[in-house]
Amino acid sequence: MNTPLPHWLELALPFFHPVLMMVAFALALYALYLGIQARRVRTASANERKELIKGKFGQRHYLAGSLFLLLMVFGAIGGMAVTYLNNGKLFVGPHLLAGLGIVALVATSASLVPLMKDGQKVWARNVHVVLNVVILGVLGWQAVTGFQIVQRIVTQMLTTPQVA
Repeated sequence: MNTPLPHWLELALPFFHPVLMMVAFALALYALYLGIQARRVRTASANERKELIKGKFGQRHYLAGSLFLLLMVFGAIGGMAVTYLNNGKLFVGPHLLAGLGIVALVATSASLVPLMKDGQKVWARNVHVVLNVVILGVLGWQAVTGFQIVQRIVTQMLTTPQVA
């Protein structure tokens, strides 16, 4: 069964994933900032801590991280779905494989949170930080390869004659 999509949706659909991923990348940077601030709260002197604690950085970091996980899962599934809808297949290459790897790393990083809650599992916090640094690096590289894909899509849209 091959049901055609409305024309406006056909034009907009390829840009859903890139926009969502740009939002996710910005959110990742914000979560990094909040994580650094939460660490400052834990390591600050008593007077400084009293002032910093008002920022609720730990809670905000947790919420930003949870939203980032949500965006990455929906972004990965959405990107694959749109690619399949537009092309009838997935293109298995570095962008797809790295994206799936990022989702796995984000899920792993999030799974360490309960171990960090009590503050006694220092190794969990260290692994969480390392994973998130790797995620940010790969996500930055994904942005570059993603923009190359978007350029190809736009070029294809501009050169393919429209059927009325």
